[in-house]
Amino acid sequence: MPDNAQSGGVTYVAVEVAYFEKRELKRHARFWSLWALGVGAVISGNFSGWNLGLASGGFGGLFLATLIITVMYLGLIFSLAEMSPALPHTGGAYSFARTAMGPWGGFITGLAENMEYVLTPAVIVFFMGSYLSTIFGTPESAQPLWWIASYIVFVGLNVTGVALSFRLSVIVTLAALAVLAFFWISALPQLDLKTNALNIAPTAGNSAWLPFGWGGVLAALPFAVWFYLAIEELPLAAEEVHEPQTHMPKGLIFGIVTLIACAFLTLTLNTGIAPGADGLKASSEPLLDGFRTLFGDTIGRTLAFLAVIGLVASFHTIIFAYGRQIFSLSRAGYIPKFLSVTHGERKTPHMALVAGGLLGLAVLLIVWAVAGAERGGAFIGGTLLNMAVFGAMLSYLLQALSFILLRRKLPNIPRPYVSPLGIPGAVATIVIAVVTLGFQLSDPAYREGVIGAALWFLAGIVYFALVGRHRLVRSPEEEFAMRQQAGR
Repeated sequence: MPDNAQSGGVTYVAVEVAYFEKRELKRHARFWSLWALGVGAVISGNFSGWNLGLASGGFGGLFLATLIITVMYLGLIFSLAEMSPALPHTGGAYSFARTAMGPWGGFITGLAENMEYVLTPAVIVFFMGSYLSTIFGTPESAQPLWWIASYIVFVGLNVTGVALSFRLSVIVTLAALAVLAFFWISALPQLDLKTNALNIAPTAGNSAWLPFGWGGVLAALPFAVWFYLAIEELPLAAEEVHEPQTHMPKGLIFGIVTLIACAFLTLTLNTGIAPGADGLKASSEPLLDGFRTLFGDTIGRTLAFLAVIGLVASFHTIIFAYGRQIFSLSRAGYIPKFLSVTHGERKTPHMALVAGGLLGLAVLLIVWAVAGAERGGAFIGGTLLNMAVFGAMLSYLLQALSFILLRRKLPNIPRPYVSPLGIPGAVATIVIAVVTLGFQLSDPAYREGVIGAALWFLAGIVYFALVGRHRLVRSPEEEFAMRQQAGR
């Protein structure tokens, strides 16, 4: 195609009207669908993953880390609640950064979010495999079969239609919350923090509350993120929401309030009963361990089935997110354009959904094959989790920076909702994200994850520098940014 325009070191190419006709989405969602999408994306963090932070910080360290991370997410969510109705495009984080920092800033932000959303379902499906193996008594070596089957089923459901995706999100999210509420109520009579939550032996000079000192608080930050990771996906649904200017801020704010309550209830009540912090610090199924304490092993399979519902909720909703995220980058030409073609009848981004699923599954299978079942499980449960967190932290940092820049560069664009935390909230998000990133970079335990993240970014940046930046398209995100740049 001939060059149409050049801007910021990139080239825009002309496309036919049919280009966008093949890339249409369908509006369906309102407030409750958005709330369920946001909460459902995160709810698996209450079922598995968070507990690994007990090994780093103990109960007290993880509790304080969760408080710190909660502050970071409040700053982020209120910033998104302002930006998303002002820029109601599917691009989400990429769209905000593109308008604030140009094409390269938009792409780097989108690439960070891409790593987060592709790897997070991979980590979740690993935990799902652990639960399903318990339910059906399959050997550990058969776990990859559970992963493959899960991707096929839930990518297929997301391809079927946006209405089904949102309805299923509501159903599984409510079911997961019901399971958690049942656990919290059941655990309350047996709660004994001193005996159970504080049962990790402290290192020299430290207390049972902070068995590894304040360094343990910092070490637990990446795992505390698991209580909230992916709530920020909601802006990706902007083009499939009726009245995003009204419903998007409400969905984001009510979603984060729900998740804050869930985080502290699960952390306190799951750790406060046997086997306690020491028994949960390396578990791949902490909620099931808690259920076993409450009801015994005889109904273990039934309880495991209840616990897997939360993982299903997050797996399904984050598949939705990576599909839209890949779709938006592809529609604008940052990555191959065929990935943004939508299903002719159903108007779902089926190419993006399948591609993201294949990439996540490929990472899982390669790690499993190269590292072996025993080390592969540890790598997936810990290192891939930290790669997802690494991508998220970088994305949060850049989104908060975008918020600040948009306030300063474009003070007069319509803002249907204005963040009550303003720039100070965004600054708090940046500071905490930087601290979390810094600890990940300095800790040898995360080194493999950092190397993996670096390779992900290198591959993406090389492609964009050599190919993608010469083939951009004036998608809605690009058109909005270019008009603002031109002062129109």
